[in-house]
Amino acid sequence: MKWIYTLAGALLLIVTIGSILRTLVVPRGLYSALVARLWRILRSVLRHLAPASGGYHAQDRAQTWLAPLILVGMLGTWLAAMLAAYTLLLRGTSDLGWAIAFREAGSSLFTLGFASGDRLHLSALDFLAAATGPLITALLIAYLPTLYGAYNRREVEVTLLQTRAGEPAWGPELLARQSLVDTTTALPQLYRDWERLAADIGEGHSNYPVLLSFRSPRPNRSWVVGLLAVLDAAAIQLAVSPRTAPPEARLVLRAGFTALRDIARTLKLDFDTDPEPDSPIRLTFEEFDAAVAMVSASGFIIERPIAEAWRHFRGWRVNYEALAYEIARRTDAVPALWTGPRDFPATPIPPSRPADRRPKTG
Repeated sequence: MKWIYTLAGALLLIVTIGSILRTLVVPRGLYSALVARLWRILRSVLRHLAPASGGYHAQDRAQTWLAPLILVGMLGTWLAAMLAAYTLLLRGTSDLGWAIAFREAGSSLFTLGFASGDRLHLSALDFLAAATGPLITALLIAYLPTLYGAYNRREVEVTLLQTRAGEPAWGPELLARQSLVDTTTALPQLYRDWERLAADIGEGHSNYPVLLSFRSPRPNRSWVVGLLAVLDAAAIQLAVSPRTAPPEARLVLRAGFTALRDIARTLKLDFDTDPEPDSPIRLTFEEFDAAVAMVSASGFIIERPIAEAWRHFRGWRVNYEALAYEIARRTDAVPALWTGPRDFPATPIPPSRPADRRPKTG
């Protein structure tokens, strides 16, 4: 039995160290089973704790706690696994009973120093355990500035988008507002900014998936909703006005769906890497037609017939719609227009407007 305890302890120690390294250290977008399970369990608990009658805003208040709970859960899980591993190793390599082995492992791991073995090999395990506890805590503390740096870069652009695309953001609203105030010449710079942000999000959120659980400071803002709005605006512009659409529109579209695919690979989501342009999408032609009519009414130049424009728009949106909808669902993002369903009853929220020109699309 001692051999079994020793092997079990060594295996648990290796698995725990591997989880720490792939989650905190290796910058490769590796799948973290611990983060995925904590996210799934805690998200479900928080969703059920939110009042059913409160709608989206109740869900948003509850899910605000998801990110800190995941971080605390990661630390607690790793320390508990290390404690169990060292207890098994001490029990398997000595004549210590379970209670004494547990006490000595805890004393060393948490650097309390009130218990220790008098044999050389037990002292070596004590030293190793004593180094492990502070190391795990230090790695997690060093992890936080990286998370919050990426979070701040993301939220600055999401906040800036509010005045251009409403809150929550919507692609047709972005085009309509720029046309109404005669600032369509600012769209290329907006696309360049979001092209860079999309690359940043793809790199940061795939390497550190816990970032997906960090919500925006305001309930009606969301990075995935903002990214989807910019991609839809670029796709609509390319579809209805191909001669005047800037080349930056194509670049932001490719950067956007590439970022979503990088995140999807980390989350182990299935997706078609080369969808056919005429593949079906969930957005309907009627919704697209109503949105283009609203954009056209604002003075935006329409160069193609609506039926032909729909074919081109669908060819772009098929590259990112399914992934954006799934990530929006998993992150419980604000139920904005054209962002898909949620796991809770929600009516799509139109963007806020000074003139309250609310669309009737869903």
